[in-house]
Amino acid sequence: MNEQLIEQLKQLGLHLGANGLPYPFPIHPNLVHFTIALPMIAITFDIVANLFPFDRPIFKYFNLPTLRSSLYAVGWYNMAMAAAVTFVTVAFGFFEIMLAQPPADELSDWGMGAGVTMILHGVGGVILLGVFAALAVWRGLMRYRWPRQDGREVQWSYLVIGVVLFGVLFVQGTLGAQLGGDFGVHNTAGNLLREGLDPNTVLQERW
Repeated sequence: MNEQLIEQLKQLGLHLGANGLPYPFPIHPNLVHFTIALPMIAITFDIVANLFPFDRPIFKYFNLPTLRSSLYAVGWYNMAMAAAVTFVTVAFGFFEIMLAQPPADELSDWGMGAGVTMILHGVGGVILLGVFAALAVWRGLMRYRWPRQDGREVQWSYLVIGVVLFGVLFVQGTLGAQLGGDFGVHNTAGNLLREGLDPNTVLQERW
């Protein structure tokens, strides 16, 4: 928790609500779902596109008119969007984590305190931002600059890294879920329920 930042926000006339933030609902947890979904969709569609000679009969069986180029387009635009959205997600994540007031005497399911969990989650977010940016550049080069091999727009090495990234996203997402679920960081409803209060009534009163 950054006491100086909280004091500066108050001096600016910003009101910290029941969730400890100057706006009604945390933004980072909402954006993070796009951060997780976009690269997973991108990699999945690129895998399907690379395997198109094998899975094309499946599309025909279900009468789904599908072009390989369309599958690659989904992969490219989703990865590019993932890099952009993750930047905003990380920015709001750091702002909200600086205003967090987690309990100091509780441990997560992984046996870590709130401070360690926040540090790992924050560092992981920055690393993922860099990875997504690098993957977006790599993906753009494959789409617009580099020659294709056997009709494939995407290299298999790119897809292997993408699949490994799924596991990293699981760990990163679990750390974030522990911050909200185990430690109640900006989890307004959860904290109010623990106190035996009605979230609907309290939030209406405070906002």
